[in-house]
Amino acid sequence: MSEKKRRGSDDWYTPKHVFDALGCTFDLDVSAPKEGPRYVPAAQWLWERGLEQDWFGCVWMNPPYGHMAGKFEWMKKFISHGNGIALMPDRTSAPWWQWAAPQMDALLFVTPKIQFERPDGSIGEQPGNGTSLMALGERGVAALHSAQAAGLGVILTTNLSARRAA
Repeated sequence: MSEKKRRGSDDWYTPKHVFDALGCTFDLDVSAPKEGPRYVPAAQWLWERGLEQDWFGCVWMNPPYGHMAGKFEWMKKFISHGNGIALMPDRTSAPWWQWAAPQMDALLFVTPKIQFERPDGSIGEQPGNGTSLMALGERGVAALHSAQAAGLGVILTTNLSARRAA
């Protein structure tokens, strides 16, 4: 039985400690829950059709964790936008992940695994896979460094910045 059928919703929210560790504010949450943002420190939120709307500034992206094709679409838009942090499952062997990861300025592998919150405020069980925070742009990279210093995980930095300058 799916979590949605048991709990009435398949929405899972990023817990506050993640944002505390990042220590930054965002200009836009591009995939906010319909019930309203929980802890995302953003100036504005998109509740519906985030892929179809214009993005601006430094974005927070925790998109629906649906099918692989959906992840490609969200990551394409994120990479095209080029500024922010994406919270994604760290499925390192998945085609979408292998395509997107080398295009990031920095990646943070979160440890321990994030136990996401349900709409009713309860904490979910230990997930089967971990989480990657994927950053593009100076603000995103700085936030990942803050999160690593706060003990949220370990950063891997790519050479994208050098390739962009060339």
